[in-house]
Amino acid sequence: MDSNPALCAAIANYITTNPQKRITFAQFMDLALYHPEYGYYSSDALKIGFKGGDFFTSPNLCSDFGELLAEQFLQMWEILGKPIPFSLVEMGAGQGLLALHILKYHQLHYPDFFTALEYIIVEKSPTLRQEQQQRLQDFPVRWCNLEEIPPNAIAGCFFSNELVDAFPVHQFILETGELREIYVTTSQNLTLQSSSGESSSPPLMGERSNFAFVEVTGEPSTPQLAEYLNLVEMNFTQSAYPDGYRSEINLAALDWLSIVADRLQRGYVLTIDYGYPASRYYNPRRSQGTLQCYYHHRFHDNPYINIGRQDITAHVDFTALERWGQKCNLKNVGFIQQGLFLMALGLGDRIAALSEQKQPLSQLLQHRDALHQLLDPTGLGGFGVLIQSKGLDKTEISQPLKGLILPE
Repeated sequence: MDSNPALCAAIANYITTNPQKRITFAQFMDLALYHPEYGYYSSDALKIGFKGGDFFTSPNLCSDFGELLAEQFLQMWEILGKPIPFSLVEMGAGQGLLALHILKYHQLHYPDFFTALEYIIVEKSPTLRQEQQQRLQDFPVRWCNLEEIPPNAIAGCFFSNELVDAFPVHQFILETGELREIYVTTSQNLTLQSSSGESSSPPLMGERSNFAFVEVTGEPSTPQLAEYLNLVEMNFTQSAYPDGYRSEINLAALDWLSIVADRLQRGYVLTIDYGYPASRYYNPRRSQGTLQCYYHHRFHDNPYINIGRQDITAHVDFTALERWGQKCNLKNVGFIQQGLFLMALGLGDRIAALSEQKQPLSQLLQHRDALHQLLDPTGLGGFGVLIQSKGLDKTEISQPLKGLILPE
Protein backbone atom coordinates (compact mmCIF):
# COMPACT_ATOMS: atom_id res chain seq x y z
CA MET A 1 0.00 0.00 0.00
CA ASP A 2 0.92 3.68 -0.35
CA SER A 3 2.04 4.55 3.19
CA ASN A 4 4.69 7.16 3.94
CA PRO A 5 7.69 5.17 5.26
CA ALA A 6 9.09 8.14 7.20
CA LEU A 7 5.77 8.66 8.99
CA CYS A 8 5.44 4.95 9.78
CA ALA A 9 8.94 5.01 11.25
CA ALA A 10 8.10 8.09 13.32
CA ILE A 11 4.94 6.47 14.69
CA ALA A 12 6.78 3.22 15.44
CA ASN A 13 9.48 5.18 17.28
CA TYR A 14 6.83 7.04 19.27
CA ILE A 15 5.33 3.71 20.31
CA THR A 16 8.70 2.20 21.20
CA THR A 17 9.68 5.16 23.38
CA ASN A 18 6.33 5.08 25.19
CA PRO A 19 6.72 3.37 28.61
CA GLN A 20 3.81 1.04 27.84
CA LYS A 21 5.04 0.36 24.27
CA ARG A 22 1.64 1.35 22.96
CA ILE A 23 -0.36 4.50 22.22
CA THR A 24 -4.06 5.24 22.13
CA PHE A 25 -5.77 5.16 18.75
CA ALA A 26 -6.33 8.91 19.21
CA GLN A 27 -2.56 9.42 19.38
CA PHE A 28 -2.06 7.24 16.30
CA MET A 29 -4.70 9.19 14.36
CA ASP A 30 -3.22 12.50 15.48
CA LEU A 31 0.23 11.49 14.20
CA ALA A 32 -1.16 10.08 10.94
CA LEU A 33 -3.03 13.30 10.20
CA TYR A 34 -1.08 16.07 11.95
CA HIS A 35 2.56 14.98 12.36
CA PRO A 36 4.35 18.31 11.70
CA GLU A 37 6.46 16.92 8.83
CA TYR A 38 4.74 13.83 7.44
CA GLY A 39 1.11 13.96 8.57
CA TYR A 40 -1.62 13.90 5.93
CA TYR A 41 -2.72 17.48 6.70
CA SER A 42 0.84 18.74 7.02
CA SER A 43 2.26 17.42 3.77
CA ASP A 44 1.74 17.57 0.03
CA ALA A 45 -0.24 14.31 0.25
CA LEU A 46 -3.37 16.31 1.13
CA LYS A 47 -5.53 16.78 -1.94
CA ILE A 48 -9.10 18.10 -1.94
CA GLY A 49 -11.36 18.26 -4.97
CA PHE A 50 -12.71 16.21 -7.83
CA LYS A 51 -9.59 15.65 -9.92
CA GLY A 52 -6.77 13.86 -8.13
CA GLY A 53 -8.28 14.49 -4.70
CA ASP A 54 -9.20 12.12 -1.90
CA PHE A 55 -12.52 13.80 -1.10
CA PHE A 56 -14.53 16.94 -1.82
CA THR A 57 -16.64 19.25 0.32
CA SER A 58 -19.68 21.44 -0.34
CA PRO A 59 -17.65 24.51 -1.45
CA ASN A 60 -16.06 22.40 -4.20
CA LEU A 61 -19.47 21.98 -5.86
CA CYS A 62 -20.45 25.62 -6.36
CA SER A 63 -20.39 29.06 -4.76
CA ASP A 64 -24.05 28.78 -3.65
CA PHE A 65 -23.20 26.99 -0.41
CA GLY A 66 -21.02 29.88 0.77
CA GLU A 67 -23.41 32.52 -0.54
CA LEU A 68 -26.33 31.05 1.41
CA LEU A 69 -24.19 30.87 4.54
CA ALA A 70 -23.36 34.52 3.88
CA GLU A 71 -27.08 35.34 4.09
CA GLN A 72 -27.23 33.67 7.51
CA PHE A 73 -24.18 35.57 8.74
CA LEU A 74 -25.77 38.83 7.60
CA GLN A 75 -28.85 38.14 9.71
CA MET A 76 -26.68 37.25 12.72
CA TRP A 77 -24.97 40.64 12.36
CA GLU A 78 -28.35 42.39 12.26
CA ILE A 79 -29.65 40.49 15.30
CA LEU A 80 -26.57 41.48 17.30
CA GLY A 81 -27.17 45.15 16.50
CA LYS A 82 -24.65 45.46 13.65
CA PRO A 83 -21.48 45.51 15.77
CA ILE A 84 -18.25 46.79 14.24
CA PRO A 85 -16.28 44.69 13.82
CA PHE A 86 -18.39 41.59 13.33
CA SER A 87 -15.89 38.73 13.47
CA LEU A 88 -16.34 35.66 11.31
CA VAL A 89 -13.92 32.99 12.54
CA GLU A 90 -13.68 30.08 10.11
CA MET A 91 -12.00 27.07 11.70
CA GLY A 92 -10.47 24.63 9.24
CA ALA A 93 -10.93 26.60 6.03
CA GLY A 94 -9.82 23.91 3.57
CA GLN A 95 -8.64 25.42 0.30
CA GLY A 96 -10.15 28.81 1.14
CA LEU A 97 -13.02 28.37 -1.30
CA LEU A 98 -15.76 28.87 1.30
CA ALA A 99 -14.11 32.06 2.56
CA LEU A 100 -13.76 33.30 -1.04
CA HIS A 101 -17.43 32.69 -1.81
CA ILE A 102 -18.61 34.35 1.42
CA LEU A 103 -16.38 37.40 1.08
CA LYS A 104 -17.14 37.95 -2.62
CA TYR A 105 -20.88 37.72 -1.96
CA HIS A 106 -20.79 40.17 0.94
CA GLN A 107 -18.60 42.58 -1.00
CA LEU A 108 -20.98 42.56 -3.98
CA HIS A 109 -24.36 42.53 -2.27
CA TYR A 110 -23.86 43.88 1.27
CA PRO A 111 -21.02 46.45 1.22
CA ASP A 112 -21.94 47.85 4.67
CA PHE A 113 -21.63 44.40 6.20
CA PHE A 114 -18.44 43.73 4.26
CA THR A 115 -16.92 46.92 5.69
CA ALA A 116 -17.86 45.86 9.22
CA LEU A 117 -16.54 42.34 8.74
CA GLU A 118 -13.39 40.95 10.31
CA TYR A 119 -12.61 37.58 8.72
CA ILE A 120 -10.30 35.31 10.71
CA ILE A 121 -9.11 31.86 9.64
CA VAL A 122 -7.87 29.27 12.11
CA GLU A 123 -5.92 26.66 10.14
CA LYS A 124 -3.63 23.97 11.52
CA SER A 125 -2.34 22.71 8.17
CA PRO A 126 0.59 24.76 6.77
CA THR A 127 -0.15 23.37 3.30
CA LEU A 128 -3.74 24.57 3.35
CA ARG A 129 -2.86 27.88 4.99
CA GLN A 130 -0.50 28.66 2.10
CA GLU A 131 -3.21 27.83 -0.45
CA GLN A 132 -5.74 29.97 1.44
CA GLN A 133 -3.38 32.94 1.58
CA GLN A 134 -2.81 32.77 -2.15
CA ARG A 135 -6.51 32.45 -2.97
CA LEU A 136 -7.62 35.22 -0.58
CA GLN A 137 -4.83 37.72 -1.16
CA ASP A 138 -7.28 40.37 -2.39
CA PHE A 139 -9.32 40.29 0.83
CA PRO A 140 -8.56 41.49 4.39
CA VAL A 141 -8.22 38.10 6.07
CA ARG A 142 -6.22 37.34 9.22
CA TRP A 143 -4.76 33.95 10.14
CA CYS A 144 -4.10 32.85 13.71
CA ASN A 145 -4.30 29.91 16.09
CA LEU A 146 -7.41 29.49 18.21
CA GLU A 147 -5.32 29.85 21.36
CA GLU A 148 -4.02 33.25 20.18
CA ILE A 149 -7.51 34.77 20.33
CA PRO A 150 -7.98 36.42 23.76
CA PRO A 151 -10.86 35.29 26.02
CA ASN A 152 -14.19 37.01 25.36
CA ALA A 153 -12.69 38.79 22.34
CA ILE A 154 -15.13 37.78 19.60
CA ALA A 155 -18.47 39.35 18.78
CA GLY A 156 -19.73 37.45 15.76
CA CYS A 157 -19.68 33.82 14.74
CA PHE A 158 -17.27 30.91 15.00
CA PHE A 159 -18.08 28.44 12.21
CA SER A 160 -16.73 25.28 10.64
CA ASN A 161 -17.59 22.96 7.78
CA GLU A 162 -16.32 19.38 8.05
CA LEU A 163 -13.79 20.14 10.76
CA VAL A 164 -14.81 18.13 13.83
CA ASP A 165 -14.91 14.83 11.91
CA ALA A 166 -11.12 15.08 11.47
CA PHE A 167 -10.33 15.40 15.19
CA PRO A 168 -8.47 12.37 16.59
CA VAL A 169 -10.83 9.95 18.35
CA HIS A 170 -10.38 7.32 21.04
CA GLN A 171 -11.69 3.90 20.09
CA PHE A 172 -13.20 1.39 22.46
CA ILE A 173 -14.50 -2.17 22.29
CA LEU A 174 -16.73 -4.28 24.53
CA GLU A 175 -15.09 -7.42 25.88
CA THR A 176 -17.18 -9.71 28.09
CA GLY A 177 -19.43 -6.79 28.93
CA GLU A 178 -16.61 -4.41 29.88
CA LEU A 179 -15.51 -1.31 28.05
CA ARG A 180 -11.88 -1.58 26.93
CA GLU A 181 -9.85 0.98 25.04
CA ILE A 182 -8.14 0.15 21.75
CA TYR A 183 -4.42 0.89 21.62
CA VAL A 184 -1.91 0.68 18.78
CA THR A 185 1.45 -1.04 19.08
CA THR A 186 3.87 -2.80 16.75
CA SER A 187 4.19 -6.54 16.24
CA GLN A 188 7.73 -6.39 17.70
CA ASN A 189 6.59 -4.62 20.88
CA LEU A 190 3.62 -6.95 21.15
CA THR A 191 5.98 -9.94 21.15
CA LEU A 192 8.16 -8.32 23.83
CA GLN A 193 5.17 -7.55 26.02
CA SER A 194 3.78 -11.06 25.69
CA SER A 195 7.11 -12.73 26.52
CA SER A 196 7.66 -10.52 29.57
CA GLY A 197 4.14 -11.01 30.82
CA GLU A 198 3.43 -7.27 30.74
CA SER A 199 0.26 -7.63 28.73
CA SER A 200 -2.01 -10.46 27.81
CA SER A 201 -4.19 -8.37 25.52
CA PRO A 202 -4.50 -10.10 22.14
CA PRO A 203 -4.14 -8.14 18.88
CA LEU A 204 -7.47 -7.13 17.41
CA MET A 205 -8.37 -7.90 13.81
CA GLY A 206 -4.85 -8.78 12.72
CA GLU A 207 -5.76 -8.61 9.05
CA ARG A 208 -6.16 -4.83 9.45
CA SER A 209 -2.57 -4.34 10.54
CA ASN A 210 0.10 -3.21 8.13
CA PHE A 211 3.67 -1.96 8.53
CA ALA A 212 3.71 -3.94 11.81
CA PHE A 213 0.97 -1.85 13.48
CA VAL A 214 -1.48 -3.96 15.46
CA GLU A 215 -4.31 -3.23 17.85
CA VAL A 216 -4.39 -4.32 21.49
CA THR A 217 -6.92 -3.62 24.20
CA GLY A 218 -6.44 -2.36 27.71
CA GLU A 219 -7.97 -0.34 30.51
CA PRO A 220 -9.27 3.09 29.45
CA SER A 221 -6.45 5.62 29.27
CA THR A 222 -8.41 8.35 31.01
CA PRO A 223 -11.56 8.65 33.18
CA GLN A 224 -12.72 11.28 30.67
CA LEU A 225 -13.98 8.45 28.43
CA ALA A 226 -16.47 7.32 31.07
CA GLU A 227 -17.38 10.95 31.80
CA TYR A 228 -18.10 11.48 28.09
CA LEU A 229 -20.45 8.49 28.00
CA ASN A 230 -22.21 9.79 31.11
CA LEU A 231 -22.57 13.17 29.37
CA VAL A 232 -24.43 11.61 26.44
CA GLU A 233 -26.24 9.09 28.70
CA MET A 234 -24.95 5.94 27.03
CA ASN A 235 -24.70 2.69 29.01
CA PHE A 236 -22.89 -0.11 27.20
CA THR A 237 -23.47 -2.70 29.89
CA GLN A 238 -26.96 -3.24 28.48
CA SER A 239 -27.55 -6.60 26.85
CA ALA A 240 -28.46 -4.86 23.59
CA TYR A 241 -24.75 -4.32 22.87
CA PRO A 242 -22.96 -7.41 21.55
CA ASP A 243 -19.49 -8.51 22.58
CA GLY A 244 -17.01 -7.02 20.13
CA TYR A 245 -19.05 -3.83 19.69
CA ARG A 246 -16.66 -0.96 18.95
CA SER A 247 -17.02 2.76 18.43
CA GLU A 248 -15.38 6.12 19.00
CA ILE A 249 -15.24 8.89 21.60
CA ASN A 250 -14.16 12.37 20.49
CA LEU A 251 -12.63 14.06 23.53
CA ALA A 252 -10.79 16.53 21.26
CA ALA A 253 -14.16 17.94 20.12
CA LEU A 254 -15.01 18.88 23.71
CA ASP A 255 -11.61 20.53 24.24
CA TRP A 256 -12.09 22.49 21.02
CA LEU A 257 -15.60 23.64 21.97
CA SER A 258 -14.36 24.75 25.40
CA ILE A 259 -11.81 27.06 23.77
CA VAL A 260 -14.33 28.40 21.23
CA ALA A 261 -16.87 29.18 23.97
CA ASP A 262 -14.18 30.90 26.03
CA ARG A 263 -13.16 33.15 23.12
CA LEU A 264 -16.72 34.10 22.16
CA GLN A 265 -18.10 37.11 24.01
CA ARG A 266 -21.44 37.31 22.21
CA GLY A 267 -22.73 35.69 19.06
CA TYR A 268 -22.95 32.24 17.56
CA VAL A 269 -21.16 28.96 16.97
CA LEU A 270 -22.20 27.21 13.74
CA THR A 271 -20.97 23.65 13.16
CA ILE A 272 -21.66 21.74 9.93
CA ASP A 273 -20.56 18.12 9.67
CA TYR A 274 -21.70 14.57 9.13
CA GLY A 275 -22.88 12.85 12.27
CA TYR A 276 -25.78 11.83 14.48
CA PRO A 277 -27.33 12.40 17.88
CA ALA A 278 -25.80 10.01 20.46
CA SER A 279 -28.75 7.59 20.36
CA ARG A 280 -28.11 6.98 16.66
CA TYR A 281 -24.35 7.24 16.87
CA TYR A 282 -24.16 4.46 19.44
CA ASN A 283 -26.94 2.32 17.99
CA PRO A 284 -26.23 -1.36 18.79
CA ARG A 285 -26.54 -2.19 15.09
CA ARG A 286 -23.69 0.23 14.26
CA SER A 287 -21.37 -2.33 15.81
CA GLN A 288 -18.12 -1.25 14.12
CA GLY A 289 -18.36 2.47 14.74
CA THR A 290 -18.16 5.25 12.16
CA LEU A 291 -14.43 5.49 11.41
CA GLN A 292 -13.77 6.00 7.71
CA CYS A 293 -10.70 6.61 5.55
CA TYR A 294 -10.74 8.50 2.24
CA TYR A 295 -8.20 7.79 -0.48
CA HIS A 296 -8.65 8.87 -4.11
CA HIS A 297 -12.43 9.30 -3.65
CA ARG A 298 -12.83 5.80 -2.25
CA PHE A 299 -13.60 5.12 1.38
CA HIS A 300 -12.84 2.16 3.63
CA ASP A 301 -12.35 1.50 7.34
CA ASN A 302 -8.67 0.54 7.59
CA PRO A 303 -6.51 3.32 9.10
CA TYR A 304 -3.37 1.13 8.99
CA ILE A 305 -2.82 1.39 5.25
CA ASN A 306 -1.92 4.46 3.17
CA ILE A 307 -0.64 6.03 6.39
CA GLY A 308 0.03 9.73 5.86
CA ARG A 309 -1.57 9.62 2.41
CA GLN A 310 -5.25 9.23 3.30
CA ASP A 311 -7.79 11.13 5.35
CA ILE A 312 -9.12 9.49 8.52
CA THR A 313 -12.45 10.67 9.92
CA ALA A 314 -15.21 9.72 12.33
CA HIS A 315 -18.79 10.98 12.43
CA VAL A 316 -19.68 13.71 14.91
CA ASP A 317 -21.72 13.07 18.05
CA PHE A 318 -23.91 16.19 18.05
CA THR A 319 -25.45 15.35 21.42
CA ALA A 320 -22.01 15.65 22.99
CA LEU A 321 -21.47 19.07 21.38
CA GLU A 322 -24.87 20.29 22.55
CA ARG A 323 -24.50 19.12 26.15
CA TRP A 324 -20.86 20.10 26.54
CA GLY A 325 -21.70 23.46 25.01
CA GLN A 326 -24.29 24.01 27.75
CA LYS A 327 -21.57 23.40 30.34
CA CYS A 328 -19.51 26.08 28.56
CA ASN A 329 -22.34 28.66 28.65
CA LEU A 330 -23.44 28.01 25.08
CA LYS A 331 -27.19 27.87 24.49
CA ASN A 332 -28.64 25.48 21.92
CA VAL A 333 -30.28 27.56 19.19
CA GLY A 334 -31.16 24.70 16.82
CA PHE A 335 -30.12 21.55 15.02
CA ILE A 336 -31.22 20.82 11.45
CA GLN A 337 -30.20 18.89 8.36
CA GLN A 338 -28.04 20.80 5.89
CA GLY A 339 -30.54 20.35 3.05
CA LEU A 340 -33.35 21.93 5.06
CA PHE A 341 -31.02 24.65 6.35
CA LEU A 342 -30.03 25.67 2.82
CA MET A 343 -33.63 25.51 1.58
CA ALA A 344 -34.65 27.88 4.39
CA LEU A 345 -31.94 30.27 3.23
CA GLY A 346 -33.17 30.26 -0.37
CA LEU A 347 -31.67 27.29 -2.19
CA GLY A 348 -35.06 26.33 -3.60
CA ASP A 349 -35.41 29.76 -5.19
CA ARG A 350 -31.97 29.37 -6.76
CA ILE A 351 -32.94 26.03 -8.29
CA ALA A 352 -36.17 27.51 -9.67
CA ALA A 353 -34.28 30.47 -11.16
CA LEU A 354 -31.86 28.27 -13.09
CA SER A 355 -34.21 27.99 -16.06
CA GLU A 356 -34.10 31.79 -16.51
CA GLN A 357 -30.31 31.98 -16.61
CA LYS A 358 -28.57 32.47 -19.93
CA GLN A 359 -25.71 30.00 -19.99
CA PRO A 360 -24.74 26.93 -22.03
CA LEU A 361 -26.90 23.89 -21.36
CA SER A 362 -23.94 21.86 -20.09
CA GLN A 363 -23.14 24.51 -17.47
CA LEU A 364 -26.79 24.78 -16.51
CA LEU A 365 -27.08 21.04 -15.96
CA GLN A 366 -23.82 20.96 -14.01
CA HIS A 367 -25.01 23.78 -11.75
CA ARG A 368 -28.37 22.13 -11.18
CA ASP A 369 -26.67 18.85 -10.30
CA ALA A 370 -24.43 20.66 -7.79
CA LEU A 371 -27.40 22.28 -6.08
CA HIS A 372 -29.22 18.96 -5.86
CA GLN A 373 -26.14 17.37 -4.31
CA LEU A 374 -26.25 20.00 -1.56
CA LEU A 375 -29.83 18.86 -0.85
CA ASP A 376 -29.40 15.09 -1.17
CA PRO A 377 -30.45 13.62 2.22
CA THR A 378 -28.26 10.56 1.61
CA GLY A 379 -25.21 12.78 1.03
CA LEU A 380 -24.32 16.38 1.82
CA GLY A 381 -27.94 17.32 2.47
CA GLY A 382 -28.01 14.86 5.37
CA PHE A 383 -25.17 16.61 7.22
CA GLY A 384 -26.05 18.13 10.56
CA VAL A 385 -26.07 21.88 11.22
CA LEU A 386 -25.75 22.80 14.90
CA ILE A 387 -26.10 26.42 16.00
CA GLN A 388 -25.28 27.58 19.52
CA SER A 389 -25.17 31.07 21.01
CA LYS A 390 -23.61 33.00 23.87
CA GLY A 391 -24.21 36.41 25.41
CA LEU A 392 -27.46 37.23 23.63
CA ASP A 393 -30.19 39.14 25.46
CA LYS A 394 -33.84 38.07 25.47
CA THR A 395 -34.75 40.20 22.46
CA GLU A 396 -31.87 38.81 20.41
CA ILE A 397 -32.61 35.23 21.42
CA SER A 398 -36.27 35.63 20.45
CA GLN A 399 -35.38 36.38 16.82
CA PRO A 400 -35.34 33.06 14.90
CA LEU A 401 -32.50 32.43 12.51
CA LYS A 402 -33.59 32.12 8.86
CA GLY A 403 -31.75 28.81 8.37
CA LEU A 404 -33.74 27.18 11.14
CA ILE A 405 -37.19 28.17 9.86
CA LEU A 406 -38.51 25.11 8.04
CA PRO A 407 -39.95 25.85 4.58
CA GLU A 408 -43.68 25.27 4.34
